[in-house]
Amino acid sequence: MKAATGELNLTVITLLAISAVIAFFWIMWPSIRNTINGQWSNLATYNGN
Repeated sequence: MKAATGELNLTVITLLAISAVIAFFWIMWPSIRNTINGQWSNLATYNGN
């Protein structure tokens, strides 16, 4: 019984950690995308395109 409880706790912790990573990127993605697009845009301007 203790082993099953331990596995359940580990599963819950893993799911929470995965959820936290997904939530972080869900919130931060617009900012990351804008930064990447801005850098590409600056690179294109620098190269004269």
